[in-house]
Amino acid sequence: MIKCVSILGSTGSIGRQTLDIVDHLGLSVAALTAGTNVELMAQQCRKYRPRLAVMATKEAAQQLHQAIADLPTEVYWGEGGLCAAATIPQADCVITAVVGMVGLKPTLEAIRAGKRIGLANKETLVCAGELVMREAKECGAEIIPVDSEHSAIFQCLMGVKDKKKEVKRILLTCSGGPFYGMDKEQLSKVTKADALRHPNWKMGAKITIDCATLMNKGLEVIEAMRLYDLPLSQVDVLIHRQSIVHSLVEFIDGGVMAQLGAPDMRLPIQLAMTYPERQDCVVPKLDLTKCGALTFAEPDMDAFPCLALARECAEKGGNACAAMNGANEEAVALYLDDKIGFYDIYRLVSQAVREIPFKENPTLEEILEADRLARLSVRNNLS
Repeated sequence: MIKCVSILGSTGSIGRQTLDIVDHLGLSVAALTAGTNVELMAQQCRKYRPRLAVMATKEAAQQLHQAIADLPTEVYWGEGGLCAAATIPQADCVITAVVGMVGLKPTLEAIRAGKRIGLANKETLVCAGELVMREAKECGAEIIPVDSEHSAIFQCLMGVKDKKKEVKRILLTCSGGPFYGMDKEQLSKVTKADALRHPNWKMGAKITIDCATLMNKGLEVIEAMRLYDLPLSQVDVLIHRQSIVHSLVEFIDGGVMAQLGAPDMRLPIQLAMTYPERQDCVVPKLDLTKCGALTFAEPDMDAFPCLALARECAEKGGNACAAMNGANEEAVALYLDDKIGFYDIYRLVSQAVREIPFKENPTLEEILEADRLARLSVRNNLS
């Protein structure tokens, strides 16, 4: 088990829950990073006494420096600070809980430093999965997924000797979000407040909107392909409203293995830090006699076209996934700022994917350029 962690995104939902597990396991903290929430970061620094604290902006870093001037904690800012936190020598494990493409470079740096990666930043594998997994193999770095679905698959595959020969397909479960069962006409009238009301999970705003559009599940399809080196044809999605079965693996002999648990992210977070061992966890234990019927259905990709778009980009490969992800991040930010409607997210993202010049085997620089151009496309096509 690891003894010391660095948490990228410590003030967000996953970051705060990671600190719950740090408390429970009695681990130490080498570095913490955040966006602009200076007040919470200062509180975390006083409690965990990290060697390094990083803020997204210079202004926020200056404010934090003043707030914790009596502590020995060094304060950095920006991408350079994130990379420093990801490679800090004292940390055995880096939990990447930042949202978006900002997590790509520090994750690569952590891999090159040979760290265990507790990966909660799905955009890293969506945009540059082949590059990231190749680096991890070459550097001997472990990547253990923190997303509940990918952690479930990871657990179902423990002990499998040859995924290529033994696995028929992966079945990613999906709650369906707050708008399950609605048609296009109904969805055209939904509000941001409606979209932010996830039925089962408490998450940050961006991922909650992605769950409402089902883009989140599309990103997870791509992530599963990269993590487990499987083609798109072997990764499917099932709507499972109860969020009890976190995902399943179907094997070639017809057997299906599933991982069940309460809808609480602290279980996969803890496993990423204790693997290959398991320890008692603060998560409420699942009582199968009280969770009711477990149901499954196919997703409606006509009413929720973002999922279909993600599968198209996954099939295309190259820089298409990076373009889609960058455009989606930009469009969701506009939606959260009340500048576009619900279906405008799909319109703007699909338009950006069509506009960005396709690169079949992109370099890291070309991946970052696809991301930049996709964001620009969304802003240019806003009206």
